[in-house]
Amino acid sequence: WPRHLSLGSVRLAVHAAFQLWSNVSGLVFQEAPEGPADIRLAFYEGDHNDGASNAFDGPGGTLAHAFLPRRGEAHFDMAERWTLNGHKGHNLFMVTAHEIGHTLGLEHSPVRHALMSPYYRKLGRNLVLSWDDIIAVQQLYGKPSGDRLVRLPGQVLHAALQEWEFTELHNRHETTGQPLYCQGSFDAITMDQNDTVLVFRGSVYWSVSAAGSVSGPLPLSQRWPDLPLAIEAAAFSPLDSKWYFFKGKRMWRYTGSKLDPGFPRKSSDLGLPRHPDCAFYYKPLGHMVVFKGSRYSVLNLKTLRQEPYYPRRLTDWTGVPQGTNGALTRRGGRLYLFREQRFWSFDPVKVRVTREGQWAKDLSWTGCSKTHQSNNIL
Repeated sequence: WPRHLSLGSVRLAVHAAFQLWSNVSGLVFQEAPEGPADIRLAFYEGDHNDGASNAFDGPGGTLAHAFLPRRGEAHFDMAERWTLNGHKGHNLFMVTAHEIGHTLGLEHSPVRHALMSPYYRKLGRNLVLSWDDIIAVQQLYGKPSGDRLVRLPGQVLHAALQEWEFTELHNRHETTGQPLYCQGSFDAITMDQNDTVLVFRGSVYWSVSAAGSVSGPLPLSQRWPDLPLAIEAAAFSPLDSKWYFFKGKRMWRYTGSKLDPGFPRKSSDLGLPRHPDCAFYYKPLGHMVVFKGSRYSVLNLKTLRQEPYYPRRLTDWTGVPQGTNGALTRRGGRLYLFREQRFWSFDPVKVRVTREGQWAKDLSWTGCSKTHQSNNIL
């Protein structure tokens, strides 16, 4: 099973992926947890006896592969960051639906917006297959029977995943005594003027007070109306006491919980990249810094334009890896950057990383340490 998703949410996504195909064909699927099955799904790491060319390569590489009906198997890279509901990472429902198409006998489609296109895409909110997908599966298995009720998952699936996730977050906290993000990862992290750390994951967020008390999970939309279901980057700026959120092509700016007039704005109008890795206010520059891949941009918060001579190479930040999913500056000026379960501490005076480790274990102010140990407070 993937590391960042619960068993229940994975089963829900897999059932919905099969339903997508049965909605438009003569197929009816039934789970066979103990007996023989025509289609088998499994998660693996590295070489898993499919040949060297099919070995999985960890996050960011090959996501999955499948075999046609005679073998009827689909394999997924366990080390990938699988997500649901628009988190950072790769949407398991969408990739599963694509791979199931292969197990049914479908090759890749030349149609750009088909689910069976060789390039994974995000299905629309109604989760409707393209005409090419429908024709292809019906040529093999016929049309749905006239008396069968066909209902596309659409909003029902999104609502179910959101409700499941929220329940899972509460249950996991009660079971382990820690917020869910402590056992996995998060989408963004920042800190406000009161030294309260805010951690974002999917449609919810947690707040960790300066004293170490954790509140949440709380709905993102409750505090910041008009935000999308999930965000990719978040930053609080002490320069103007405003909140900045990034998702896809757009940026949102809030004063308190009120969306500022004229927002959201297109990232391209500000000179910023789409789908940023993380964003943070950096006092030595006096501006907002946005990381994306191997480059970084600097946004002037007064003019809302990128500063001249940017973007630049990330190598300016000696020791900082690519793909960080959050960053914040603690009192004293030290910058902390996060990626999956690890953190990097960047010294703005030495202009390099001076320490790294596991944030849930080593940084008590993340809300994951039950006991406040002085040697862990950095």
